[in-house]
Amino acid sequence: MKKLTGLLAASVLVTAGMTSALAEKWDMPMAYSATNFHSATGAEFAKCITLGTGGEIEVVTHPSGSLFKGADIKRAIQTGQAPIGERLLSGHQNENAIFGVDSIPFLATSFEDAAKLWKAAKPTMSKILDKQNLVLLYSVPWPPQGLYFKKEVNSVADMKGIKFRSYNNATARLAELTGMLPVTIEAAEISQAFATGVAESMVSSGSTGYDRKVWESLTHFYEVDAWLPRNYVMINKKVWSGVSDAHKNVVKGCASLAEYAGNWRAVEYTKFTLNGLAANGMKVGPANEKLTGELKEIGNTMTSEWLKAAGADGKAIIDAFQAMK
Repeated sequence: MKKLTGLLAASVLVTAGMTSALAEKWDMPMAYSATNFHSATGAEFAKCITLGTGGEIEVVTHPSGSLFKGADIKRAIQTGQAPIGERLLSGHQNENAIFGVDSIPFLATSFEDAAKLWKAAKPTMSKILDKQNLVLLYSVPWPPQGLYFKKEVNSVADMKGIKFRSYNNATARLAELTGMLPVTIEAAEISQAFATGVAESMVSSGSTGYDRKVWESLTHFYEVDAWLPRNYVMINKKVWSGVSDAHKNVVKGCASLAEYAGNWRAVEYTKFTLNGLAANGMKVGPANEKLTGELKEIGNTMTSEWLKAAGADGKAIIDAFQAMK
């Protein structure tokens, strides 16, 4: 019995050594802080894969743009510099207008509508990514986007000349149409940008503002529910093709769990972060009727521009979305 026990123990040690030798490490760059709910969901997704594959695939997340800056993450995955990662695809709308479908102002302004829009867009989005050497694993929305300022704003005229943080085509165009001055700033640089006066305003979720403690520089948050942009977790197509069927099933299962958890967190985090902004001295509330009306007119202009740029694929997505409402 002792001999058998010894043989079994030796076998376990040999197997463990082989598993360690065969283990594959996936570095996963992420643009947002480790405390952000997207990053927390990504960390759990990584752990799920590592545990589910028995350590044969070890996924290590790198939040806050520490491995690649947000704007560089997609390219890094495409070229194999990173096997997997998370990116806000609307930041690449200049490559393909479809990437900006989640940032059309006032088209999908609730979690329910955002889910319908994503259902309509996902097949087309997946095909585009496939041609770019990318495989979509899961996607999670941000809370509804509101406007941050360091002063009271009651109309579009009040925005003229304000330095506005831009993170994609939609935010840059919004700045132009309101007379603000767009400044491209990645999420990891927000706090410094506001503290140094490089930016004075932004459109973003309560989550981003809360994570970055923007109350240290800004004073007002207007709940305009402009849109609900999405983060996307993608894997390099060549890397994916080399994953065994068993491990692919693990990754897909972990992705489904992450998408569910991320969506739940987005909903729950919305009220929590808005309360947090208010608790730290910011004035939080809806925009007045005049400003809301002016912004919706701008939204109509941007929708028309997006449809023209997106062509037949874009129209098909919007038609499918409208049919679900």
